[in-house]
Amino acid sequence: MIRAWMIASGSTFEPPTVHEFFPPAALFADSAFRMTRINLIGLFMTLVVIVFFSLAFRKPQFVPRGLQNAGEVALNFVKNNVVTEVLGDKGEPYTAYLTTLFFMVLAFNITGFVPGLQIAGTSVIAIPMLLALVSWVVFNVSGIRHHGLGHYLKENLFPAGVPKPIYLLVTPIEFISTFLLRPVTLTVRLLANMMSGHLLLVLFFSATSYLLFDAAGFLKIFGLASYAMGFAFTLFEVLVAFLQAYIFALLTAVYIDGATSAH
Repeated sequence: MIRAWMIASGSTFEPPTVHEFFPPAALFADSAFRMTRINLIGLFMTLVVIVFFSLAFRKPQFVPRGLQNAGEVALNFVKNNVVTEVLGDKGEPYTAYLTTLFFMVLAFNITGFVPGLQIAGTSVIAIPMLLALVSWVVFNVSGIRHHGLGHYLKENLFPAGVPKPIYLLVTPIEFISTFLLRPVTLTVRLLANMMSGHLLLVLFFSATSYLLFDAAGFLKIFGLASYAMGFAFTLFEVLVAFLQAYIFALLTAVYIDGATSAH
């Protein structure tokens, strides 16, 4: 009925599409260094993270205050809730990587609801895929260095206690899940969450603008409901941005722990 009313009033509404994630070039359009608005957002947030931690620990004090206190709280969160919680005493060599991973994903995620940016750097596949491949290299190299190549492959592909005929079924499954699916699932989980979040926010807020200013008659009432939903989803996206960064770092730590464990 609402659609019929729109058509009758001569008004139209264009919903968001996947073209949101393929903006035109903003710099170097005809070169190998072509950059879109999303690429520039990623570079900007990388700079923000670097500047924040550089300023926070430029002149560290024994009793932290101000920016240093915020920096230490941020670092301690990753160290206590990811590194120590999952890896324990053997986590020290991976602290720098897991901390960098967490804050990079978080910084790229939060741009999805920052005014003026309004799209997550992780909502295009390149960044999640790159980070997932780096994590894949880290946990596999750690496992190989810890066990040796032969023993590492044996532990993963031929689990102890399994009857030998069952290896015909188990070994392909273990190979696919450990060496192929892990980077894929890391990529898809982060990408899908950030893409869907962006589309929902654009849908509700563009619908709000359309319903309040362009729609006719009683349809304007629905603009308030659309705004309320957009606001609610914005709060939800704040949680999702943090949660996805935490899950990405946590799963990487779990994979490292599994690769370097005795069994």
